[in-house]
Amino acid sequence: MKQNWLMKSLMGEKKNLAVCISLDVEEEGLFSGSYQAWNCSVTNVQRLRKLEPLCRELGFPLTLLCTHSVFDNPEARKTLEYMRDTCGAEIGAHLHHWSTPPYDKSSLQSPPLRSGVLSRDTLRKRLEVLLNAGRDFQGAPLECFRMGRWDLLASWRPMLSESGILIDSSICPLRHFAGGPNHFSAPSDPYWVRGKDKLLLEAPITQIPLNAAIAKMWDSLCGKNQYLRDRFHFFGAASANPFWHGPGIMRLATRLHSMRGGKVLSIFWHSSEMLPGASPHTPDEEAANTFLEKIFKFGRWLNENYNVKAITMRELYQMAPDFSFDDYAEDSDNRDW
Repeated sequence: MKQNWLMKSLMGEKKNLAVCISLDVEEEGLFSGSYQAWNCSVTNVQRLRKLEPLCRELGFPLTLLCTHSVFDNPEARKTLEYMRDTCGAEIGAHLHHWSTPPYDKSSLQSPPLRSGVLSRDTLRKRLEVLLNAGRDFQGAPLECFRMGRWDLLASWRPMLSESGILIDSSICPLRHFAGGPNHFSAPSDPYWVRGKDKLLLEAPITQIPLNAAIAKMWDSLCGKNQYLRDRFHFFGAASANPFWHGPGIMRLATRLHSMRGGKVLSIFWHSSEMLPGASPHTPDEEAANTFLEKIFKFGRWLNENYNVKAITMRELYQMAPDFSFDDYAEDSDNRDW
């Protein structure tokens, strides 16, 4: 009898690890410090086709979390269709509130205003416009979400839930953004949070402390100093993000996360990071190709060293009962965990 993936004995076998890869599919400008409100360039989206070997040969489906600028562009939509229909990609929503109608003075701020200073009505309208654009493309409601700039306050979650979102991935642990949310002590594995009349699954990006005790001490010593607390992720954290860390740290983050009981490895990057000249990471075509090969090598390493269950965000939500994820209580404004 075929055994359930989660029920296999680990004795003498590779450890089980679910792997979820999501991309912020968005307009260029993130790394230039110049954010356009509209008429945004999304030429980088065409580069998604270069990830086809990751999907078709290595078996990793992608969750493509798209901004309104992407859904609004005919050429970008063709690429999304290809990735969905040929490579099995899932389509979700990524809210850049500054480049989503209805526009107002807040859309022109650069860098963009933090979501906490926007009115609930403004944010609700822009979320509705984004989800309607996604529904128009997909022919079905979008159920996966990420807030731009990791800028999700807990008070926004009921709005997501009542809009049909089932799983959110707007949390980056070990970060405390100036003027924004404090996600420093967020769990590294998915967990349940309060939505609107039902629970919402939160799927944080896998970023873990190299030493949990030092991270806790750093958090305590920083007090209200947001800037200092946020510096920790530059020297005390590890992730499997190919544009943040080298191959050795990516493997270390994976091993530490698994050893500490992590069930899901959540990897992400920005689509614009794949476009030569759009990011300091990729100044030219050679650098872009080097990063692609880095991603493919890491995918092969995962398959060789773990019993991998490669899933989309929606599949993660469907499998959640098998994982028995914890509930997690937090303060209402998401400032303190």
